[in-house]
Amino acid sequence: MLRHLKASDARGLTRLAAQATRGVTGISEGVHQAVWQTLGAPGGKAVGESGWGTDARIGGITGLVYQSIRGITNWVEKGLDASFLKLQPLFDAVDQGSLESPERVAVLAALNGVLGDHLAASGNPLATPTQCRVHGEALDFSALPANFKPGGKLLLAIHGLCMNELQWNTVDHTTKPGNRAGMGITGVPTNQVEALAQALGYTPVYLRYNSGLHTSENGHELARLLTQLVQGWPVPVQEINVLAHSMGGLVIRSALHSASEMHLAWPALVKKIVFLGTPHHGAPLERAGNWVDVILGSTPYSQPFAKLGQLRSAGITDLRYGHVCDGDWQGHDRFRKKPDSRTPLPLPAHVACFTIAATTAAKRSVLADRLIGDGLVPLASALGQHEDPARCLNFPKSSQLILYRTNHLQLLSSPEVTRQLLLWLSG
Repeated sequence: MLRHLKASDARGLTRLAAQATRGVTGISEGVHQAVWQTLGAPGGKAVGESGWGTDARIGGITGLVYQSIRGITNWVEKGLDASFLKLQPLFDAVDQGSLESPERVAVLAALNGVLGDHLAASGNPLATPTQCRVHGEALDFSALPANFKPGGKLLLAIHGLCMNELQWNTVDHTTKPGNRAGMGITGVPTNQVEALAQALGYTPVYLRYNSGLHTSENGHELARLLTQLVQGWPVPVQEINVLAHSMGGLVIRSALHSASEMHLAWPALVKKIVFLGTPHHGAPLERAGNWVDVILGSTPYSQPFAKLGQLRSAGITDLRYGHVCDGDWQGHDRFRKKPDSRTPLPLPAHVACFTIAATTAAKRSVLADRLIGDGLVPLASALGQHEDPARCLNFPKSSQLILYRTNHLQLLSSPEVTRQLLLWLSG
């Protein structure tokens, strides 16, 4: 595992370890105080604790013990952080030119999906910056790859929660290459983005972003980034088509909304968007997580443990109902149980929108549509269907595809999906 780390990762991991120590200390002290109060002993006060929730404080010798643990942790963290800061030039020199391993990228993507908002707010170097990537590198117009031949038709690929752009490289397990049968290989490598780009003459551009931030925050950032991309692209951009998986579909809808409010020019170039398993109206797993928040917060003994559930990122809690606008979450306690209060946002009128939904069931049923879906996203949510007509996303029947016996991640490798994408994007 160590071979996948970069020297600069040590600083970020140290911060996380210190914050986790303070968090566990706060939980222990909260349970301790709840027991004392039950026995009639005087309790302490509640104070904030560095972004990890509200901690209870108890007095006396016991309180001094907890205070000492926090003090020592803070002292160690500050000392190590100061040392790492001095060593940062050395870290940069060691890391310069070293390629990121897929394993490291995958771990950081998952970490950002779960804790990305906290990493960004605390200035942790493990936070993922938003960037467009081509040929496996961050797009830098001052130093484009030597073999890079940009065209005027772009295909923007946007990944989902806890994922990254490298995970568009998948394996199709439905096709078994005979010449590899003796090598233990049960599928062939595939990349829908590259296949579409090669067949239709697009230049593929991949987005990497911190999926733990609020969807609308990523939307604002993508709107800004696409403005820079269109202005700096080596040849005039004729059109932009988008392939978005899961949360990525919410991000592009949010970016288009943000760009419209700021009167940016690039949305006029967007011709088609294909959504793959996008939770337009949320996902039941996050709603279940919200019920856990409510249950854990219902008793003094379990309340301190509610912080564990509340470590999940803003990006995850946005998936409760499929938030895409700032007003969907601003001014609300995202862990408090409340009804869907989103501002209805229709599909962009000038863009041809398509959606692919999946279910692991063999056929449609109430259970398959509402609960099972593709294992993460219900069919109705992926199809944009809602009981409230104002919230329905009106995908034409010819712009919908439903796959059976297919899960959320298999959408990225399904030959049937690729064939449909070729039909839609070439039409």
